[in-house]
Amino acid sequence: MITLTESAADKIRDLKKENPEQDQFMRISVETGGCSGMEYAMSFSDRKSDDEVIESNGVQILIDSISLTYLEGTEVHFDDGLHGKGFEISNPNAQNTCGCGRSFN
Repeated sequence: MITLTESAADKIRDLKKENPEQDQFMRISVETGGCSGMEYAMSFSDRKSDDEVIESNGVQILIDSISLTYLEGTEVHFDDGLHGKGFEISNPNAQNTCGCGRSFN
């Protein structure tokens, strides 16, 4: 299961309100790249046939089956404090992460 904190769910709802013409879901995925070998990606997307739809804090998110194996148990938080603004991903499956927090292996 992947969970969104209330702040992450609120931010996703806010982003959807900024683009009301888009009837898309937030997609969370894992891609090759980054300084540690794999990196997280988030974007709005249409649902594909092999997607899992997960609901957390009232927000539905899409995850493809391959990314789900890397993200099981992950928590997504949104930090808009003084030391950084953006989504933070806490992944218990990551053996190593880089300083930016967007890359892992």
